[in-house]
Amino acid sequence: MSKQDTRTSHDPQGLQRRQLLATAASLGLAPWLLSACASQAAAPVAGAPRDRTAGQRRKLGPFEVYPVGLGCQWHPGSVPGAVLDAYHSGFDRPAAVALIRRAVERGVTLIDTAEAYGPFLSEEIVGEALQGLRDKVVLETKFGFDIDLKTGKRLGVQNSRPEHIKQVVEAQLRRLRTDRIDVLIQHRVDPQVPIEEVVGAVKDLVAEGKVLHYGLSEPGVQTIRRAHAELPLAVIQNEYSMLWRGPEAQVLPVCEELGIGFVCWSPLGMGFLTGSVQADSRFETSPDMDFRAMVPRFAPEALPANMALVKVVKHWAERKSATPAQLALAWLLAQKPWIVPIPGTTKIAHMEENLGAAAIRFTPEELRQLNTDVVAVTIQGARLPPAVMVLSGVEAPLKR
Repeated sequence: MSKQDTRTSHDPQGLQRRQLLATAASLGLAPWLLSACASQAAAPVAGAPRDRTAGQRRKLGPFEVYPVGLGCQWHPGSVPGAVLDAYHSGFDRPAAVALIRRAVERGVTLIDTAEAYGPFLSEEIVGEALQGLRDKVVLETKFGFDIDLKTGKRLGVQNSRPEHIKQVVEAQLRRLRTDRIDVLIQHRVDPQVPIEEVVGAVKDLVAEGKVLHYGLSEPGVQTIRRAHAELPLAVIQNEYSMLWRGPEAQVLPVCEELGIGFVCWSPLGMGFLTGSVQADSRFETSPDMDFRAMVPRFAPEALPANMALVKVVKHWAERKSATPAQLALAWLLAQKPWIVPIPGTTKIAHMEENLGAAAIRFTPEELRQLNTDVVAVTIQGARLPPAVMVLSGVEAPLKR
């Protein structure tokens, strides 16, 4: 993230789309073809004034999207009416709605959220914001945590049992005020449920027209292959930035081999790469927690050494006449043509700043030099708290 409600099943057009999807699925048509026939989500924004994004789109699995998306990860604050991100930056619900609508107006076509964000609050805000704009965007949301569908209470850790997935999707469609989810992502691999059973549930939802495509977040590499063999994956969503380059070892090569798009969460290193964090920064723990207070790489003993990367980013930002945030996002875009970052923010100005990354280009020699400079910095501290880290890279159990 950058630091810087009613379902339409009663709408005749929405119902017609649902019926078309279900009929096509029953005939064995591929999910990408269903999407192309049944919605405009993968198409360029039609009729938008001042379409700055023409010629700036990139392939993300079966979709064409603007190179920079928008992550919507918010939860209620301790003050009534407050909406906060994970990094102690906040606004209110009308401002959140306005931010999303402004992003779409500016050409953003990938909107990402999740059931667990809130829980439920972020999906509700996204659903409200996209009224009248739904067909202009590719909408991603996620399932996979054990959350009471009525109260939002967290009951445990993961829950990707097929029957639960289907119940979650019904609730998501209501909150998002839509008749279909463009990309349904398993938030974290469930160590108790074979991925083949998860994909089986997704197949049923595709056949019903409620889901068009699917993806996995932070999965084990063999789980990617097993899932893709059952039903082609549209995207993998992992943390990836100059601050955390882990996907380069195995996940990105597998995505390239299989033709899977890649979505980067925390593409600005939880605000670190924007230059907003200093060597002596400390993070709030009450009344509202800043997630970075629990992250080892932001610990007082790690930050001073890690500032060397900020120095690299600032140097190259000046060289490219860009802001640090734009430079960091442009670096991601330069790695592969099928990578799309989803920075989040609570500020319209920061959202618009982030979009400027799409215009930045590197010569081959510049990119080589920049990559050399980034790799030369050794980051101190783990990327996530232990309790969260253990959920990443998990391989689903084999089907008995």
